Amino acid sequence: MTLLTRRQALALLGATSAPFTMAQTAAATPLPSTEEDPFLWLEDVEGERALNWVREHNATSRKLLEAEPGFADTRQSLQAILDSKERIPAVVRRGDWLYNFWRDEKNPRGLWRRTTLQSFQLAAPTWDVILDLDALARDEKENWVWGGVQQVGGPSNRCLISLSRGGADAKVVREFDLATRRFLADGFSLPEAKSEVEWLDQDHLLVGTDFGPSALTDSGYPRVIKLWKRGTPLSAASTVYEGQKADVAAFASVDPTPGFERVVVGRSPDFYTNEMALWQDGKLLPIDKPLDAQLSFWRQHVLIKLRSDWTVAGRTWPSGALLLGDAAAYLKGERHFTALFTPTSTRSLDAYTTTGQQVLLSVMDNVANRVVAWRQGAQGQWVERAIDTPFPGTLQVQALHDPQVAQDALAEQYLLSYVDFLTPDSLYLGDATTDRLVKIKSRPAFFDANGMKVEQHFATSKDGTRVPYFVVWPRGAKADGSNPTLLYGYGGFEVSMQPWYSASWGQAWLAHGGVAVVANIRGGGEYGPAWHQAAVKANKQHSYDDFIAVAEDLVARKITAPKHLGIMGGSNGGLLMGAVLVQRPDLFNAVVCQVPLLDMKRFNKLLAGASWMAEYGNPDVPAEWAYISRYSPYQNVKVGVTYPKVFFVTSTRDDRVHPGHARKMAARMMAQGHDVLYYENIEGGHGSAANNAQLADRQALEFAFLWEQLGPMPQR
Repeated sequence: MTLLTRRQALALLGATSAPFTMAQTAAATPLPSTEEDPFLWLEDVEGERALNWVREHNATSRKLLEAEPGFADTRQSLQAILDSKERIPAVVRRGDWLYNFWRDEKNPRGLWRRTTLQSFQLAAPTWDVILDLDALARDEKENWVWGGVQQVGGPSNRCLISLSRGGADAKVVREFDLATRRFLADGFSLPEAKSEVEWLDQDHLLVGTDFGPSALTDSGYPRVIKLWKRGTPLSAASTVYEGQKADVAAFASVDPTPGFERVVVGRSPDFYTNEMALWQDGKLLPIDKPLDAQLSFWRQHVLIKLRSDWTVAGRTWPSGALLLGDAAAYLKGERHFTALFTPTSTRSLDAYTTTGQQVLLSVMDNVANRVVAWRQGAQGQWVERAIDTPFPGTLQVQALHDPQVAQDALAEQYLLSYVDFLTPDSLYLGDATTDRLVKIKSRPAFFDANGMKVEQHFATSKDGTRVPYFVVWPRGAKADGSNPTLLYGYGGFEVSMQPWYSASWGQAWLAHGGVAVVANIRGGGEYGPAWHQAAVKANKQHSYDDFIAVAEDLVARKITAPKHLGIMGGSNGGLLMGAVLVQRPDLFNAVVCQVPLLDMKRFNKLLAGASWMAEYGNPDVPAEWAYISRYSPYQNVKVGVTYPKVFFVTSTRDDRVHPGHARKMAARMMAQGHDVLYYENIEGGHGSAANNAQLADRQALEFAFLWEQLGPMPQR
């Protein structure tokens, strides 16, 4: 339920997309007068007047951008990248199989398929196709987009498949049998909604969905969790847990590990806090923990990741630490821990995972990853060791252990991926018992990186904070102030902007002499919770100051100049684009503003917006609107100011960030006489593309806009 996960943020740069119930539009909320907001009618997502406006401006933008030299070739090459069979398939292990969802030119909607680990390690694995989504969409005459799957696991062949219409967050959930490869006509089924579903066992589900009046929170997510028995109607499901209407959501989690089976339910009062309880024998047993800490169980252990300092049992554990304790003792009230990670001024915990017996940590140091492992010794003490991995870049660790497999032969095996800005993805098979890594997959290079280089610099923000950023130099570029430069940022929700390999950026930007820059501004998670918390609510301006400081540093180093500097960001990064646009219009010459928040007076009334008030504040509270109003782009754009040209990109089917934000901002700027382009994909959800062809088209439009503004793209 994040505004934008790291994977989704990177998807906006060159991969896939992410996530609306059309019933949850602004039409259901109180509206201000049209005198106060003359463009309010554009919040009517599927209203004919609004869609006619969208179609008109889509046509205008297409006519201009498709005329740019090289547009068709760029679009074709970008789709070839996205459809390439050379991509490394992302897999999830269940039992004897590795499962993958795959799209390519022959299967634009995608295939759900599986293979064995032995086959997966081959150059051309043998895939068993379970579900052809293109065939399903054709047979059912529905615009289905894959929404994920949940399997019972163990010996069961049952699973729940989620399907989205056009890429929205809201999904239809249907039960599927892996043995017969068919949806079950009499199986579990949920209509379109933002549902929370967990298997308790093959015949019971824990369900949070739109049960009717008062079943959803103000953010549009489930408030009530019920137990649903097979063969009974949903209306007969019994209530297990209820959150509050002002919460972000209620949730349920089932751990099926034999001997350690646990059911946890709870509520998230806001985006960064949660209350949890064990559900045992029909009773709720509250779990005591810091409200903003992340707690999980692992066999006989409990793992707690802190977002604030925690003083307990005579000791203070720092924000950003990961603690391990005995679960049974913890539930009895004991507070004795081993710290598996404590942060420093440059180090933060990026992620962790567990094998059968070990905890693997991915640790960031100045935005580069290393991996360490913790194993319990013979005397019960926990021992740390470093694992020798590629460096410096981004590492992701995925344990292969399936706790529902008895005597699991893969209990200590894991997959490790490595990537950086100029190095295509590599995938390794690791063994935590020996720390041996074997490369099993490599993505080919999609652009010639010879002569290119990556540098990390630090800018000084307005309050003196050092802000890191990466510069990816194209071949032959010099620091003479003339380089077309694209600066990307996000700066919110503790999402880190780590190095990635973007073949799309490589082919359409770097290969033609463009410089690429990624800013690691406050609001992100690059230096742990404190880095994020330094730029929330009343301090949100720090994100914008940091981004401006990076842009100024690029100019001071003569990497570029304002007339050659373009910026790009999506979702919360779209808000970043709008804020710096109105605050420093002199610093940029092109702005690509993707699926953005922009009207911060009304963001909490539109779709999932209420869930983000822990990040931004509540605009209905005068004291909080006082600081939000100072940066809200929609309220601060003015007549008579020379702004850089802006290209707004959004999606009609985005049920996370309302398309009205981009529509209204574009309309207001146009009415004020500013130079604006607008494009809205009718499908696509929060990633503004429902398939590879739409994504390649959107990216080609964006790059055409950037080259038109920052310097003509050289002919091929």
